Amino acid sequence: MQSFRTELENPVVEQDIIDLEKKIKLFHDGKIDEEKFRSLRLARGVYGQRQQGVQMVRIKIPFGRMTAHQLVKIADLSDEYASSTLHATTRQDIQIHYVSLDRTPELWHKLEQSEITLREACGNTVRNITASDKAGIDPEEPFDVSPYAYEMFRYFLRNPICQEMGRKFKIAFASSEKDSAFTFIHDIGFIPKVKYQGDKEIRGFKVMVGGGLGAQPFLAETAYEFLEEDQMMPFTEAVLRIFDRFGERNRRNKARFKYLFQELGMEKVLEMVEEEKPALKNKTFKVNRDSIKQPEPLPEKDYGEAVIPNQKHYDDWQKTNVFEQKQKGFYGVYVRVVLGNLTSDKAREFAAVAKEYAADDIRITVNQGYLLKYVRKEALPHLYLALTKIGLSLPGFDSIADITACPGTDTCNLGISNSTSTAKELERVITDEYPDLIHNNQMKIKISGCMNSCGQHGIANIGFHGSSIRNSGQVLPAVQVLLGGGVLGDGQGTVADKVIKIPSKRAPQLLRTALDDYDANANEGEYFNDYYLRQGKDYFYQMFKPLADTETLVADDYIDWGQDVAFKPEIGVGECAGVVIDLVQTLFHDAEEKLDWAKNSLTNRAFADSIYHSYTGFVNGAKALLLGAGVSCNTQHGIISDFQKTFVETGELKLRANFPEIVFQMKKFEPTEAFAVDYFNEAKEFLQTIQEFRNKQLEVKQQ
Repeated sequence: MQSFRTELENPVVEQDIIDLEKKIKLFHDGKIDEEKFRSLRLARGVYGQRQQGVQMVRIKIPFGRMTAHQLVKIADLSDEYASSTLHATTRQDIQIHYVSLDRTPELWHKLEQSEITLREACGNTVRNITASDKAGIDPEEPFDVSPYAYEMFRYFLRNPICQEMGRKFKIAFASSEKDSAFTFIHDIGFIPKVKYQGDKEIRGFKVMVGGGLGAQPFLAETAYEFLEEDQMMPFTEAVLRIFDRFGERNRRNKARFKYLFQELGMEKVLEMVEEEKPALKNKTFKVNRDSIKQPEPLPEKDYGEAVIPNQKHYDDWQKTNVFEQKQKGFYGVYVRVVLGNLTSDKAREFAAVAKEYAADDIRITVNQGYLLKYVRKEALPHLYLALTKIGLSLPGFDSIADITACPGTDTCNLGISNSTSTAKELERVITDEYPDLIHNNQMKIKISGCMNSCGQHGIANIGFHGSSIRNSGQVLPAVQVLLGGGVLGDGQGTVADKVIKIPSKRAPQLLRTALDDYDANANEGEYFNDYYLRQGKDYFYQMFKPLADTETLVADDYIDWGQDVAFKPEIGVGECAGVVIDLVQTLFHDAEEKLDWAKNSLTNRAFADSIYHSYTGFVNGAKALLLGAGVSCNTQHGIISDFQKTFVETGELKLRANFPEIVFQMKKFEPTEAFAVDYFNEAKEFLQTIQEFRNKQLEVKQQ
């Protein structure tokens, strides 16, 4: 590896980059083990890809704000070091792919010359701090949260209290009570509020704590209805200190702050925050409100006449992608980007368009698009024509047609099935068959390649995450379907319910079925989530059930979207999520899901259904443990028998009776309420027992 030296003005950054170069050499020389090196490079934005020998580099864009120059710089470096594609993420970062590990210090050096960093974009750190893209121009905002997000980014960058935490930590700032930053799914979320003492304005925040998505989502709870602005930073630091000290570190899948918060409870956390205050660096912290100033609008000019070739397309674009700012006479313009992917050439063209028609303040949005600010009214048709010329004038920004999706199996180790190609197919269904839905911004579709929710499927009205189905010895790509998630406002939201798992190739038909049913049966003006709640989860399960039927599979169902060969799960170790997503864990999740269904069926007094769901929970749980022991079974009877031989007869697990005797009660008793309740409770206890057994196995392996 050739060495280079950097000449940046900031000696801390300079040393950071040189340090990365040294550690890469030590790793190549075998002097740093792989696990330790992984932690070191992740904290510097360098993330292992699904493809061996290359890296994904995550570029940290604080609260999604960048200049046209910075966008061009990233595009140029993507050409030089990566695959010439810029991927905008749901955390307002930009990712580039296929970067050689040895070239990452040089790449970082060149980014820092344009005041762009990789530091703490990945790893067990405070991740990129996000904020509503409208911040500063939002007609409904009490004040601009951009300086607060920026100052928090600066405060915790390289801060020793958050460099080696048990897991990552996420913070968001909403611009208003509409909460377009999704504060309710963050470790800490801030919503701006103001109070008045006479004529004096006092700024503060509603503070949400303990949220998170992932395989097990939690909604944040309100810590303060109003926390004065000078206490924002001390509170956050205290929480981070608590997390660093008491957070789980061995069991990575339980190491997020949300689990510690659930264990401690709000009262205890706030008590511990108070206990931390004497040790804090700052008891109060005054944010410099001018650290992020409003950009200068372009001067007025005569743009001349604009000839619009497709008036309807322009009208649709203006209705769905344009809004008037709080600064009268100026407009914000959203740019819809399919899957958040811009080629480097298109990114440079987009930056040139932005410089010609908008202020030099481009915001990446949490749904993988871009926002231009301070566009004059007379410039709108000309901006539209310029965007059309480079293919970026798609109407329907943030509508049901504007699907959010993580990269999934394209590049991510954790991806199970192809989220990006599935998203493209669903967007095609809406564009071709339901074109008027580009005006529907009440429904959102979000897709992730696995259960970890990088595509935020857990808060979608209609969500999908990658999975797989085993059928007659073969494995086919699948999606878990979720319904009913969304934003309620002011720090409140709903997590989507898991409804059914279907083959991936049937996702478009499921979408058609859902949309047609909603159109036919919803009340006038009834939002989709209200319709979902009125009809109930089982209504949709029964409606979608034929799509889950494995008896009607065809050859094409075994080929994932975007592929031309038979599906083959290739799941590795994820570094952002920090867990191994394998069939064992998937089966445990499936077993938990079946017990949820059993419980719901009991509530609905469908006792036979409940008993069978409980039975399936027994089987999936047993299969998970058997696969973890290297025992593979093809039939449910074989699973039950092998579990008895492998774990019960050997004395590794103690049950009240032989496993087949317990499980096969389901075929010996009438489906009465009493038996359904007893059987469900026994299945629940069994699953808890084997999960504890599995956790102990993993802990032994880690020692």
